[in-house]
Amino acid sequence: MYFYVTMRNINWTTKHFIDLTPLEIYNMFFLRQKIFVVEQDCAYQDVDEKDKYSHHLFGFIGDSLSAYLRILPPNTLYNEVSIGRVLVSEENRHLGIGKKLMKRGIEEASKIFNTNSIRLSAQTYLVKFYESLGFKKVGEIYLEDNIPHIEMFLEY
Repeated sequence: MYFYVTMRNINWTTKHFIDLTPLEIYNMFFLRQKIFVVEQDCAYQDVDEKDKYSHHLFGFIGDSLSAYLRILPPNTLYNEVSIGRVLVSEENRHLGIGKKLMKRGIEEASKIFNTNSIRLSAQTYLVKFYESLGFKKVGEIYLEDNIPHIEMFLEY
């Protein structure tokens, strides 16, 4: 069933935090906790002050939240617009949804903030994924919540 997922089967929605419904907030935090805290076995404060200033991109397959990222305004995490908390639900990985999610996130960030550059903090095992989207490594590897990360930058 999941092998037939295509772009047209994913319903994309982008909303500022203030416009989210209680169910959207629940789904967002539930999936983020499932992946970033439980699956990655990393006890850290996922819900932070940045959520309420951010735009949130949701990718639904049917009624199920399957892909998500948040777009942070300039001067929230970095001087530039930033993308973070990028995830695809476990059952929908390896279908190319992550790349579609990021491309959509870049488009939304450009539209919302009228920008041509984005910075992010990537887990190091995902460097090749982000490079395939045009991001370049900047700086040195560092530990964030005990997971190796590196800053990456995209200018387009």
